[in-house]
Amino acid sequence: MGALYIHIPFCKQACFYCDFHFSTSLKKKEDMIASLMKEIALRKNELENTIVETIYFGGGTPSVLTTAEIQFLINAVYSNFEVVKNPEITLEANPDDLSEEKIIALSKSPINRLSIGIQSFFEKDLKLMNRAHNANEAKKCLEIATQYFTNISLDLIYGIPDCTNLEWRKNIQTALDFGIAHISSYALTVEPKTALESLIAKGKIKNVNEEKAQEQFYILLEELEKANFIHYELSNFGKAGFFSKNNSSYWLGKPYLGIGPSAHSFNGKQRSWNVRNNAIYIKEIAQNKLPLEVENLSETDRYNEYVMTGLRTIWGVSLEKISVDFGEKYIHYLKKITKKYINQELLFIENNILKTTVKGKFLADGIAADLFMLE
Repeated sequence: MGALYIHIPFCKQACFYCDFHFSTSLKKKEDMIASLMKEIALRKNELENTIVETIYFGGGTPSVLTTAEIQFLINAVYSNFEVVKNPEITLEANPDDLSEEKIIALSKSPINRLSIGIQSFFEKDLKLMNRAHNANEAKKCLEIATQYFTNISLDLIYGIPDCTNLEWRKNIQTALDFGIAHISSYALTVEPKTALESLIAKGKIKNVNEEKAQEQFYILLEELEKANFIHYELSNFGKAGFFSKNNSSYWLGKPYLGIGPSAHSFNGKQRSWNVRNNAIYIKEIAQNKLPLEVENLSETDRYNEYVMTGLRTIWGVSLEKISVDFGEKYIHYLKKITKKYINQELLFIENNILKTTVKGKFLADGIAADLFMLE
């Protein structure tokens, strides 16, 4: 089984923290959709012998597309790939795009999962991040969406300056009150060359506080565990039967194909990524060229990737898989370098699987990087 990701590189406005590829101009939207459909056709042999299990519209803000435009792209996928009978088809959406009319139209389309970028239910937080929606729109869209979709995920951001722990608990509880079955939650991070970095440097916004973010991360674990959510990946929580199949494909090392500017692909041995420029992307696709770079992954690259993704998930890092797939050199190295983290009660081994402890979860990415083997 494989996953197909389609990047929609448009947003109504730029969130201060975002470093994803997008344009706030929709002038080239029609050309972009035509190019996306053409790239799908040009790459139809790349998932050979692999059935598409999930289709994911990410961005950017895919909900700026009309339902008809989304349908065109889904039709292109079905025309060029073998797709399972009932694929998970996710649309990332912002609350300000989800009018009742739009939600009803989407519910009648092949889209069967919404991933809604709420981020916070507090107006001050939304303004600080320069989100396009307000708190009332966030709640209103969930009131309507939950009537038409059973599979909804929403995004929440913790560690926002001036968001107290009490407000953070209210954010979580508000999401739970809507009966949401999946939550993706991330710490607010200051990415290079973003508006957030500039505003913090100028003293217009307070800097993020890692200790506060860590506190709110553990509040999140506590509250969602009480609500019977499973913490199946560092930033993702789902009730039984509602894990993201698309994202799980990435973490479990399944092949995936990324369509659109800046989209990444992986086939097990190679990683590739498309150019982060809409005009160049459209021009190259028009000439039947794939505007991408390819990296051949060494054995060490693949080991490092497996460790990084495995430690983020409930499935952990299988020592048996390391031994079989990579050999004794790697298993000996891993056992040696994990000793200090096991002694610090940040990692543990159970049934020959290496996992993070509750204390180690927030530090998972940093720990994984320390476990990497250098070429």
